[in-house]
Amino acid sequence: MAAKNRQWRWRIEAALVRGLLALSRRIGILRASALGGSVCRRIGPLLPVSNIARRNLQIAFPDSTADWQEEVLRGAWENLGRTMMELSHLRELQRTEAGPGWELEGVEHIPPPGRPVIFFSAHLANWEILLRPSASTGHTVATFYRAPDNPLVDLLVRELRQNSMTLSLFPKGSRGARLALKHLAAGHCMGILVDQKMNDGLELPFFGHPAMTATGPAELALRFGCPVVPIHGERIGPCRFRLVIEKPLPAPEGDDHAAKVRSLTLMMNQAVEGWLRRRPQEWLWMHRRFPRSAYRS
Repeated sequence: MAAKNRQWRWRIEAALVRGLLALSRRIGILRASALGGSVCRRIGPLLPVSNIARRNLQIAFPDSTADWQEEVLRGAWENLGRTMMELSHLRELQRTEAGPGWELEGVEHIPPPGRPVIFFSAHLANWEILLRPSASTGHTVATFYRAPDNPLVDLLVRELRQNSMTLSLFPKGSRGARLALKHLAAGHCMGILVDQKMNDGLELPFFGHPAMTATGPAELALRFGCPVVPIHGERIGPCRFRLVIEKPLPAPEGDDHAAKVRSLTLMMNQAVEGWLRRRPQEWLWMHRRFPRSAYRS
């Protein structure tokens, strides 16, 4: 009975997602993005998960006012709503001079194809298009993904991502790690989002507080001796983005492997923190980034 109920729930959820995607395609990218942003901006702050976001903002910006934190929270929900409704239009978001699409800053920092590269970023602006610059310069791109619990929704989202650009999706876990090793060994690049909590990572400072942080990107970079390149997105207009490529992080020195992993991972944390301080309204504050004790009343 439980399995049958789960199957029905999956079907209903997938039907709702298909309906939203169809509505988005019907009304066009600009209206779809605006609709998603408007609805989520109003409803999101009322949801229980927003209490986690409020606590995160209190931790990250202890000197800010409650009004400022609420405005950032509304902005974060708006960005999420826009990103969701832009999913069915990912193919339309190309490099353009104006209007929907993206422009690029720092293209000179993209290493030439033919050698492995780690691009790292965060869930900022529309993170679904962050790897476009590397793919447009001849790199063969792959990324990790966490599959939704609903396999029917997972299939829909994967099709949208892969249809929008040539992109290999590796599942998180041991199988994905093996695929990433093979991919990098072939001289290709990985794009990795490094801003979420990883319980089996290292506890490193983030906004001045301890936060469990994934060490996988640093381990891969050190294993293959490849550059680690920061990239982040900014919303600068309706469905318009600036993708910013920064200089590769300096390679840690010394012979202590653990110390080098820690140093490189800390640099990634610091880069993400800098992006969030500049544009906090475009990040996903709605997850538990800090230790459990930080969320206890």
